[in-house]
Amino acid sequence: MAVRFHISEIHFHLKNKNLYKSWIRNVIEAHNKIQGEISYIFTSNTALRELNRSYLNHDYFTDVITFDYSEGNLISGDIFISIEQVEINAGIYKEDFGEELKRVMIHGVLHLLGIGDGTDVERKRMRKLENEALHLWLKGIKNDSGI
Repeated sequence: MAVRFHISEIHFHLKNKNLYKSWIRNVIEAHNKIQGEISYIFTSNTALRELNRSYLNHDYFTDVITFDYSEGNLISGDIFISIEQVEINAGIYKEDFGEELKRVMIHGVLHLLGIGDGTDVERKRMRKLENEALHLWLKGIKNDSGI
């Protein structure tokens, strides 16, 4: 089972792909699940808005849309991310682009794990779990570099 990264309609390069793959697997395993096939598709605002219209009947820009194909404990799906919207959000939240991208990437995984964000209570839980996952990223960087 694998995590794959695809680029569509934009110019973008994700560095340290193996570190991301390891991090995503660790987050999934921390939730007592098994990583299946997960594809990230990095794309444009226009493409993501069209997906939002076509599949969710929402006519607005968003940073991430997740299609869940999980079965039981095997976590699989497609996670579409608008790199343009991540850049915009990073500016709004005064956050580093890389940190905002990691948050959005793991947000999609958390949706695959069954975590919602439709209510205030769910959004609070989602943010807590995103922060825990970002902490795992930092831990993984330290372990990877031998620090």
